[in-house]
Amino acid sequence: MGGIIREIFSSVQGEGPFVGCRQVFIRFLGCNLSCRYCDTRAGEDQEKCRVETVPGKKVFSALDNPISVSRVLETIKCCFPPGLHHSVSLTGGEPLLQGDFLGDLLPGLKELGLRIYLETNGSLPEKLEPIIRLVDFISMDLKLPGIAGCPPLWDRHLHFLSVAKQAGVFVKIVMDDSVCASEYERSLDLVAGVDAGIALVIQPLTVGGRCALSPQRALELQAVGLKKLRDVRIIPQAHVFMQQL
Repeated sequence: MGGIIREIFSSVQGEGPFVGCRQVFIRFLGCNLSCRYCDTRAGEDQEKCRVETVPGKKVFSALDNPISVSRVLETIKCCFPPGLHHSVSLTGGEPLLQGDFLGDLLPGLKELGLRIYLETNGSLPEKLEPIIRLVDFISMDLKLPGIAGCPPLWDRHLHFLSVAKQAGVFVKIVMDDSVCASEYERSLDLVAGVDAGIALVIQPLTVGGRCALSPQRALELQAVGLKKLRDVRIIPQAHVFMQQL
C-alpha cells in the first residue's frame, strides 16, 4: 500500500504550543473538508511528491506517487539526520484520510526514534482509533461553522476528542473578529466536557499576512475561555510571518 504525499521537508512548527520546534513534515494530499480560510493550494499535482534533500535548504527532488512505506522511511533516514528534529508532523490536507497507510508507516517512524505529531481537522475519529497508541501529540482543529464555512461537526469533534485525549492533545480554533459567541461557547463546553485540562489555542485568522482578530477581541475570547478551561492561549501563525509556509 502506498501513500499520496505532497511533500516531505524540514522546518519549524508554526502553530500551537510547539511553535519553534524543528520537525520533519510529511504533508498528505486530500481533505474531506473545504474551509474558507484553508491555505492548501487547490489543483495540486498528485503524481509527484517533493522531497527536501538537505534539511532547511529548500532543495527538492521528486518521487512518484503513491509512495511505499519503505520508500518514505528510507527517504527520512537518508535526508533527515537524527537529533535535529523534535518529531515528525503528519499534516495535510487531512492525514487520517490515509489511515491504513499511517497504520503501516507509524511503527517504522517510531523505530527511527521519531515522535509522532498529528495535525488533523478532528472529524475522523474512526480513523484515529486504530493508530492512537502510536501517536504522541495531536493538534486537533475544532471548526466553528461560522468561521470555517463547514457544516457543523460537533458530534464528530466530541467523539474525536474523546479518543485523542489518550495522547497529548490540544485543540486549536481559528477565529476572527466575526466569531459567533454561541459557537465559541459551545466549543468550550465540548472541550470542557471531555477534560477541562486540555489546552485550547485561539489562532487568529491570518489574511494577507495580517491578523483578522483584533488584540482586544482576542483577549476577550481568552478571558471567556478561561472560565471553563485551565489553559487558553493566543498563538498566531508564526510560520506565515517567517515565510516558512
